[in-house]
Amino acid sequence: MHIAFFTNYYHPVVNGVVRSVASFRENLMKQGHNVFIFAQSDPNYKDTEPFIFRYPSLSLPLGEITTAIPVSPFVDQLLPMLKLDVIHTHHPILLGQTAARKAAELDLPLVFTFHTQYWEYTHYVPFPQEAVQDFLKNAVHRWLVEFMQKCQHIIIPSESMREILVRDYGLHDRYSVIPTGTDLEPFLNADGKALRAEKGWQDETVLISVGRLAPEKNWDTLIRAFAKACEKHPDIRLVLIGDGAARQSLETLSSELGIADRVTFTGAVPFEDIPRYLKAADLFAFASVTETQGLVTIEAMAAGLPVVAVEGPGTSDIIEHGKQGFLVKNDPDALAKGINKLLSDSQRIQRFSKNALKKAKTFDVNELGKQMLSVYEQAIEDNKANQFVTLNTEETVPRQTVSSVQS
Repeated sequence: MHIAFFTNYYHPVVNGVVRSVASFRENLMKQGHNVFIFAQSDPNYKDTEPFIFRYPSLSLPLGEITTAIPVSPFVDQLLPMLKLDVIHTHHPILLGQTAARKAAELDLPLVFTFHTQYWEYTHYVPFPQEAVQDFLKNAVHRWLVEFMQKCQHIIIPSESMREILVRDYGLHDRYSVIPTGTDLEPFLNADGKALRAEKGWQDETVLISVGRLAPEKNWDTLIRAFAKACEKHPDIRLVLIGDGAARQSLETLSSELGIADRVTFTGAVPFEDIPRYLKAADLFAFASVTETQGLVTIEAMAAGLPVVAVEGPGTSDIIEHGKQGFLVKNDPDALAKGINKLLSDSQRIQRFSKNALKKAKTFDVNELGKQMLSVYEQAIEDNKANQFVTLNTEETVPRQTVSSVQS
C-alpha cells in the first residue's frame, strides 16, 4: 500500500504528534508498505529517512519551531506519480487543508487523526475577552465539523476524546479509537544511572515531566504543587523536559516560590535521550488537562515510573487511580497531596512501578499498526462508495466555555 502522511510538524520538532507519525510510519514500513511524509522544512535539519518531502516553512512564536506553508509546485507534480492508495492527515489546517484538497482531486480516501483539542488553543489569539474567546471557540467548532465531513475515517487516540467528539461534535460513524503505539525497547533498556550521577541527582528523589512549555500544559499547577511538596520532602527535585514560550514565566514562578534551585529546566532534549532521563527519575508528575492521549505518560510508564497526574482527557484513559498512580483534581493542593502520599510509601511506589510497566506493554505498536491498516482498507472501500464521515450536528451545540487553562 502507498500511504501519504501530511503533517505540519515532523523531525526535528519533538512533540506527541511527531512521535505518533514516526511510530506508525516505522511500523507500517516494516510491514512492507510505503509511507511518504509531507511536512515542514527546516534549513538546519537534514533528513536521513527516505520518502520525506518538505514544504516551505514559517517560524512560529511557540518556541524555536517552524510550521509548513502549504504551497509546493513540486509536491503538486509528485503526488499523482506516487500512485497513492490513501491520504492520512495529522492536522486539519495548513497541510491538512492541502491533504483534503489533494484527496478530492485524486479521488483518494482521506483519513484524519484527531491529535489535539484545538479549542483549547484559542488563548493564543491576543484577545482575552470572554466574548471574543467564545466566538473563536465557536469558529473552531464549525471549522472542525466542516473538515471531518470531508474524511472517510477519523482516528481518535483515546476513549475520552471519543466521548468528547461524539457528545460535542455529533460524530456518528466511520471512526476508530487507536492510540499511538509505543516502541518499548528504548525505555525498557535505557540506563539512567550515569545521567543521574552526571547531573548530581544521586541523593535526590527526582520528579520528572515532559512536554512543550506552554500555558495549555498547565505547568503553573505542577510547579505550585511541587513547591508545596518540598515542604514535606526537602530532598526532591523537579525536572522539566521541553521548551516553549512559557519557559521564562515558569522560571520566574519557581524563583518567586523559592524553589528555583530545586527545579531543573532541561530545554529541548533529543527524543533518543528522553528514555535515559525517564530512567533517571523516580516519579512522573503531570498536570496537563488538554491531552488527547498522553503519549508521554505511556513512555514514562514504559520506563517503570509511577505516576501522579491531574485527572483529564487522555491521561485518565491510561492511568487507573490507585493502580499505576494517582489521579487528582486540577488543583496545586490536590496534586501536592498525591505526590506526598506516593513518596511516603516505598512499597506503593514499587507496586505502582510494576503495574505501570505492565500497562505500558498494552500499547504495542505492532498490533496498533495492524488496526491502522484495517482503517485504510475500509476508507478505500468507503471512498469508492462515495461515503464520508457523518456528524449529527443538529444534536450538538458549539463549545462556548472559555478555556480554564491557567496562563
